Amino acid sequence: MAKNPKLKIPFKEVNHRLEKLSAENRLEWAFKEFDSKFALTTSFGIQSSVLLHMIHLIDREKAAKIIWIDTGYLPTETYQYAEKLINQLKIDINVVQSVVSPARMEALYGKLWETNSVKDVEKYNSMRKVQPLEKAFNDLEIECWASGVRRKQTTHRQSMDFIEPFKSRLTLRPLLDWNNKDIFYYMEQNKLPQHPLFEKGYSTIGDWHSSGPDNNQTQGRQTRFGGLKEECGIHLPERINNGETN
Repeated sequence: MAKNPKLKIPFKEVNHRLEKLSAENRLEWAFKEFDSKFALTTSFGIQSSVLLHMIHLIDREKAAKIIWIDTGYLPTETYQYAEKLINQLKIDINVVQSVVSPARMEALYGKLWETNSVKDVEKYNSMRKVQPLEKAFNDLEIECWASGVRRKQTTHRQSMDFIEPFKSRLTLRPLLDWNNKDIFYYMEQNKLPQHPLFEKGYSTIGDWHSSGPDNNQTQGRQTRFGGLKEECGIHLPERINNGETN
């Protein structure tokens, strides 16, 4: 397990500094601060091209570790979009997968997303996303990782800081204060392609069986996991993932 890394200055002061920086400069700071022990995670979803483009500009030597969790259940469009971005930005990707294949999982536990059970959804997410990512962090000796989470996405994310301790390491959120317009205009200005499902009404995309387009009743993260959950577990503390909320 990775040791609990500590910044040389208090978190409150670091967050105050990061708040004044641009998203690009927040990402660049972390990349320089943690060097080989820094990683960027991506889902190749609606907004994924933003951070991938930023790290592409910052890291000309392609030294940054970029981790993609492939659950084995992503939409065809996501795999095609990923290939397009990888080629366009000329980035190297560490593909992470569960040690349990989709076929084996279904044989042992069934199609966990069809039971309408929060417990089964959490089991699925733990097996296919949370555990593989944690193993990758340990194998790569990552001390700080960045993701594209934003405060406006879910209730849980509204209380997040730009950087804070999380599951024995640090997590950075360069886009935390961005909104949908910020994402759209950055992509427009930098000629970044939209995910194919964006034009079909999707504002967030995960696995094919747990994602849907926005409608009059549900929008954003509310369209995920059949409305049972907004978070897949990657951005939740262990005590919440284990069913504790206090």
